[in-house]
Amino acid sequence: QVQLVESGGGLVQTGGSLRLSCAASGRTFSSYNLGWFRQAPGKEREFVAAISWGEFSTGYADSVKGRFTISRDNSKNTGYLQMNSLKPEDTAVYYCAARTGDFVYHSYAYATSYHYWGQGTQVTVSS
Repeated sequence: QVQLVESGGGLVQTGGSLRLSCAASGRTFSSYNLGWFRQAPGKEREFVAAISWGEFSTGYADSVKGRFTISRDNSKNTGYLQMNSLKPEDTAVYYCAARTGDFVYHSYAYATSYHYWGQGTQVTVSS
């Protein structure tokens, strides 16, 4: 089992940057694919980015491609989401999630395929 705790959210102006962290408990962290999702008020949870457990393959939503970077440090049991050039539409609660299995789009981009979730961290981008 994996427990996830996000941190690093906050209030930032348009064009600013934030780095979210996802700290995981459990000795098998390195065997889980990680994903970041976000949910804005009144909207469904949406995929942001994902990274595989092994070769560190990555995938991104089109809306964040080129602005966000997902990474992980298995020695620290931590995943990261570096967010640059933030826009007001990036405002949301951001969640990290973990899943086993293969790393293909129809798996990593869908929230229902993830087994474990953090509690979320608020990101607010002011215009």
